[in-house]
Amino acid sequence: MGEVISGEQRQVGIPVGAIKLEGALAVPAGAKGVVIFAHGSGSGRLSPRNKFVAQSLQERRLATLLIDLLTEQEESADAITGGRLRFDIGLLSARLVAATDWLAQDPATQSLSLGYFGASTGAAAALAAAAERPDSVGAIVSRGGRPDLAGAALSRVRAPTLLIVGGADHTVIRLNRDAMLRIRGEKKLEIIPGATHLFEEPGALEDVAHLASDWLEKYL
Repeated sequence: MGEVISGEQRQVGIPVGAIKLEGALAVPAGAKGVVIFAHGSGSGRLSPRNKFVAQSLQERRLATLLIDLLTEQEESADAITGGRLRFDIGLLSARLVAATDWLAQDPATQSLSLGYFGASTGAAAALAAAAERPDSVGAIVSRGGRPDLAGAALSRVRAPTLLIVGGADHTVIRLNRDAMLRIRGEKKLEIIPGATHLFEEPGALEDVAHLASDWLEKYL
């Protein structure tokens, strides 16, 4: 895959209280929507997997915002404390809401419909944030996510939600099926045969990118 289709790319800092979240915003020419990536535990805006999916979305004329929901200092501290912050769905979803509100004010994206792409614990944060901003979020995709961690927020999610899980990720399949029963809006579960949690098998990530792009393009 090549570069962003003739458009705008820039590094951004999104203020959230006393901190700033670092991000990379890419807006293709003629963009028809924007997708925020909510990364899971142990991942970040520089993750090759997330960048691969983002490029696929950009080729469909969807803008992307890849952000780190924790600062570098928080990530370092979390590595010592055993990951308390990266599993704090309330904290992560509040920061995702802040990024959502920021995009609604930015001149490059304020007129675009918005969606979320969440991985692992980031998927729970995306669902919880969508429950807080039901009129702002038009679609959600979860990749190998833990939607169960969104708790009571699941029943308040109105945005069409696609859950993508690897066929060999048996525990996460069960958790996603249970979570689907609590999501009242439109939802769909896609299982990619033979894929494990990180979708590292040949062709697995391409399948994720294709499914995510189709879903987000349809609803945004």
